[in-house]
Amino acid sequence: MKRSMQKGFTLIELMIVVAIIGILAAIALPQYQTYVTKSQLTRAMGEAGALKTNVDTCILNGQLTVGVNALATPNNCDPQATPSSLHATAGAVQGTGVAATAGVNGYPQVSSPLTGAGGDTITFTFGNAAAATLQATPFTLTWTRDLNGAWTCTTTAPNRFAPKACVGT
Repeated sequence: MKRSMQKGFTLIELMIVVAIIGILAAIALPQYQTYVTKSQLTRAMGEAGALKTNVDTCILNGQLTVGVNALATPNNCDPQATPSSLHATAGAVQGTGVAATAGVNGYPQVSSPLTGAGGDTITFTFGNAAAATLQATPFTLTWTRDLNGAWTCTTTAPNRFAPKACVGT
């Protein structure tokens, strides 16, 4: 007697595996998009937050006009902002005194003139390479300095995406 041995998988077994993979993908993809959005908000918080020390230094030195090269004009503040691929448009004159081109990596916008009396801001507007969720509205992330020199972070993005140290809507 010859025994017939099964070789390979049956069609139903393959269909079950494909269905399981499809269900897992349907669950994982939205979770991944949420993770990307959260990580980009955290990144922007750090990039814009890096300017806080430079802005504080400018205020303490009496350099209240932002955006003109401080080496050429010593009374002006150069926050030394670096461009970000997540920023919407540039438009703001930063660092070198040259306005960055719209649609190219942009800079966080520092309010000018600085007052040192509260209300000074560093604003990051999402666009370009940011997640579609952040570009849709577009959302912003803002650091605001109070009269005592303390900084607080707020964002117009929903709370479910906002970093814990930044208050969302």
